[in-house]
Amino acid sequence: MTSIPSVNLQDFLSDDPKRKQKFIDEIGKAYQEIGFVALKGHFLDDKLVDGLYSEIKNFFDLPVETKQGYEIPGIGGQRGYISFGKESAKGKKEGDLKEFWHFGQYVEDDAERAKEYPENVDVKELPAFNEAGKEAYQMLEKTAKYVLRALALHLDLVETYFDNYIHNGNSILRPIHYPPITEEPKAAERAAAHGDINLITLLMGAQGRGLQVQNHEGEWIDAIAEPDELMINVGDMLSRHTNSKLKSTIHRVINPPKELWGTSRYSIPFFMHPISEMKLDVLESCIDEENPKQFDDITAGEFLNQRLIELGLKK
Repeated sequence: MTSIPSVNLQDFLSDDPKRKQKFIDEIGKAYQEIGFVALKGHFLDDKLVDGLYSEIKNFFDLPVETKQGYEIPGIGGQRGYISFGKESAKGKKEGDLKEFWHFGQYVEDDAERAKEYPENVDVKELPAFNEAGKEAYQMLEKTAKYVLRALALHLDLVETYFDNYIHNGNSILRPIHYPPITEEPKAAERAAAHGDINLITLLMGAQGRGLQVQNHEGEWIDAIAEPDELMINVGDMLSRHTNSKLKSTIHRVINPPKELWGTSRYSIPFFMHPISEMKLDVLESCIDEENPKQFDDITAGEFLNQRLIELGLKK
């Protein structure tokens, strides 16, 4: 496959069974063949998107010492600010050329679950930043729920199979700033080649060239979304749960050509995580003689902890 397929969530949400099945078939095929789709018809409107980008730029324009005041020790970078170059791809020594922020789950109906997560960090200088982040988080979570419902049907599971696992799940909204490049990067990239940890990732900000996906032939192809599209990919948790039937695809953000070094890039991935006790054991329906079980049993929480250590975010 040499391009990213485009699908429309409104097909799945329609009352027409044929349109709904068309969406299930299209997204299932795309995730088995390349692990990425561009999605129209999501729950983010233009006003929310524009407001969020404006507030994110305001935050990353704050003085470095102000931003570093929101860097919280001891929580593995799960909330607040993570400074430039701190995260690296699995197996890579060089830090990525980015700084970012983490919004986490807003638990409102489960006191015990709320204790499991660090509290969200409010930026006192920018109250609208906190508000825009929360609204975007909830609209992306809602979009992800319906994408996972379609995938459940594709996998011959009940439509709501994932619902209880993702309600109050450990999902993260990560606004990223790739600052202007001021000197020749020796081996570092804006984001080195990696696979995502989680169930699925919903990415805002893939409209310009930069994001690349590695297809099954090992070729890097550009993943460029239309202005009204989110780029959505399978993460390692879902790939593991489906015995690699749904593909978690390696991707990267390449450095721009030298004439564009002076420009910033912003992107906003939403990493859909389940609750920590979800079992990622391989689904029986994804095991047969040609595809024996590839992965050991593990919970989502155990898997996440392993990966945060590998990424250098947790000791």
